Formats: sequence, C-alpha cells, structure tokens
Amino acid sequence: MFHTIKPKELTQNVFSLLDDQWALIAAGTKDHCNAMTASWGGMGVLFHKNVVTIYVRPQRYTYEILEQHAEFTLSFFDPSYRSVLTMFGTKSGREMDKIKESGLTLLMAGEEAPYFGEAELVLSCRKLYQQDLNPEGFVEPFIHEFYEKQDYHRMYIGEITQALVRSSTIE
Repeated sequence: MFHTIKPKELTQNVFSLLDDQWALIAAGTKDHCNAMTASWGGMGVLFHKNVVTIYVRPQRYTYEILEQHAEFTLSFFDPSYRSVLTMFGTKSGREMDKIKESGLTLLMAGEEAPYFGEAELVLSCRKLYQQDLNPEGFVEPFIHEFYEKQDYHRMYIGEITQALVRSSTIE
C-alpha cells in the first residue's frame, strides 16, 4: 500500500536514488507499456515546479513509448530487486515482455503512468520539456566518450505530479 506525499517531503538522497539504487522509467498505458532501468537523471525545481530530469537514448523501446505519451513514472526499489533492475536495463521490450518476465505488479497512477507495486517510492510525472543533447554543448571532452555511436540521449523534464511512498517506509 502506498501513501501520497508532497515531493518536498522526500527524505531520500536523490544522488543515491539514481546513481546507487537505480530506477525504472515506465511509460505507456496498462495495455501497452514498457520500462527501462535508469541511473542518470536529476531532481530539482524548474519553472517553479518540482521536477525530475531523465535521459533516454533513441534506440531504447521506452524512448518510442515516451514520445507517444505525456506522462511517465520513476519507480525505486529496495536492493533485493537489483537483478530485476539489471534485466530491465539489458533486455529490450521489443524482444520480450519484461514486465511479465520480471514478476512485478503493474499498477497505474493515471491512464498513462504505469508503475510497480513492489516499489518503495514512485514519482509520477508529466512531461514539460524534451530535447536531444547536442554535442556542440559538451564543454568537457570526456563526455564524447559516452557517445561513440553518436546516439545522444533525449532529455525529458517532467513535473512530479504525485509522489507515492510505500507505507512501511514511512512508519
């Protein structure tokens, strides 16, 4: 069971959430959705809104679905789900039903906001802005090492419209 909290009530370290714990980015509808693992991103305030920033490469199946829908979610799990998150990051939703294979429980925070019942924290977001990263903007040369195939991430900025926390994590 989840409780809704205000984004400013989050107590987790946002750097640890993304870099160490990872998240599942999910988009689509109950009948057609996909999720992928993310370890890059950010959280903050932009346009006077609480926002998350995610980055998705164009070859990812989740990219296609994000392009078709106005909402997405970030689901964060306890460390026991690391192997599941690894599978979501290494397998393609074009080739298999990752959600079915994972055994995770698909829930919806809205018509276009799929998330997972086993998560500890869920951030439901509405896209505000999107743009491809432009290599002309890379100030440090080492950044080019991440793009040998020139498959630059698309950045999505989403307003956090709902923050859900597993009841056991706030008791």
